[in-house]
Amino acid sequence: MDKGFIGGSTMLMLLSLLRERDYYGYEIIKEIELRSNSVFQFKEGTLYPVLHRMEAQGFLKSYKAKAETGKERKYYQITAKGKEQLSKEKEQWSSFTGSVQKVIGGGGYACT
Repeated sequence: MDKGFIGGSTMLMLLSLLRERDYYGYEIIKEIELRSNSVFQFKEGTLYPVLHRMEAQGFLKSYKAKAETGKERKYYQITAKGKEQLSKEKEQWSSFTGSVQKVIGGGGYACT
């Protein structure tokens, strides 16, 4: 998959996932890979800088807690500001994909 496509949709995917519940980093990687049928395969070195940037922007907050295994993990949680951003991201995505579809699907518009 072209990294340009992935880069433009990463925040939307992360915020959407974290809207459901809190996840820790490796769990995010596995969940996105599973849901996308392995189309999206994030590496830790790619994901964590994005999560840290989103946290710095106030879209996420993190906390440490013990997982079921007893190991302490850093979990990420969407904030109110993150939920607002998710709405904006969804609107932009809808506009973008709709416009692309109009171009690639034809649409009967003729230039004169």
